[in-house]
Amino acid sequence: MEERNQTWVDFFVLKGISDLPQMQTSIFFLVLVTYLTILIGNAAILLLICHDCQLHTPMYSFLSHLSILDICYSTVTMHKTLAMYVSGDKSVSFHSCIAQMYFYVALLCCEFFMLTAMSYDRYVAVCNPLHYVMIMNSKVCSVLSTVSLVLGFCGGVPVTLVTYNIRCFKSNEINHFFCDLLVIMKLLCYKTFNMEHVIYIESIFVGVLPFSLTLTSYVFIIRTILQIHSSSGRYKTFYTCSSHITVVSLLYVTLFCIYLKPTSSVTLDSEKMLMSDKLLMLFYTALTPMLNPVIYSLQNKDIKIAFRRLMTKNNKILL
Repeated sequence: MEERNQTWVDFFVLKGISDLPQMQTSIFFLVLVTYLTILIGNAAILLLICHDCQLHTPMYSFLSHLSILDICYSTVTMHKTLAMYVSGDKSVSFHSCIAQMYFYVALLCCEFFMLTAMSYDRYVAVCNPLHYVMIMNSKVCSVLSTVSLVLGFCGGVPVTLVTYNIRCFKSNEINHFFCDLLVIMKLLCYKTFNMEHVIYIESIFVGVLPFSLTLTSYVFIIRTILQIHSSSGRYKTFYTCSSHITVVSLLYVTLFCIYLKPTSSVTLDSEKMLMSDKLLMLFYTALTPMLNPVIYSLQNKDIKIAFRRLMTKNNKILL
């Protein structure tokens, strides 16, 4: 579909991860296993927190919200890929594509703000432990979670509205496995100042601001930890933040690798380069939701104890 013949798009065609016939089955099972792992891992964390009353604390309340976001986030990016390999239908309507782009951006923004709220929780726990229960009460926890979700879903609106109102594209073929904002931008008939301006402002609001607040929290946390005289005390205090630090680092590092990497010298027509980019994006969209339950399970003593308590209770019931 050439640019001179195309001014209005009613649907897009997703090319998927690869057009090679011999790779279709392998890619389908890779995506399926990854998606099921994300669902099972995050659902297990969610059910464990809901079941064990000793995990009904602000930290685990935020973690439960994070698990829900991870499930929704992976569903948004992977459901069409799985349906595409099953049905063979690679088309997606314009409105469905824009909706997928919106929810991808919005859920990612929600995760940024939720991790920022979790960093504030860790800041209060480490820097003001005597007043932690009073400061991080259920009302404050609910407000922080709600604000994180509202800011996240609002953050995806401006760029979605700008894209929706343009609707002039060079082609209706999206060389990706989902409707990613940057890929859709490359298909626009013309560059608009409004689009670039909105993306710049939005990246500051939903990217730089949460990252700066999280970094600020950990500056104060590290300063407090360094003031602890005993090495065992410093280790124990740092260990309470280790899961959150790992998740935050994982999210931002993979994000930077995807969106801030230097432009490749390989031409855009190179299928090898395009497939590697799409596999990297699949790795990015799946990595954090898949590893979050593992990180919080392996590095969190309370989760381990709650799991053993649940297994012991179930064994007694069976006996």
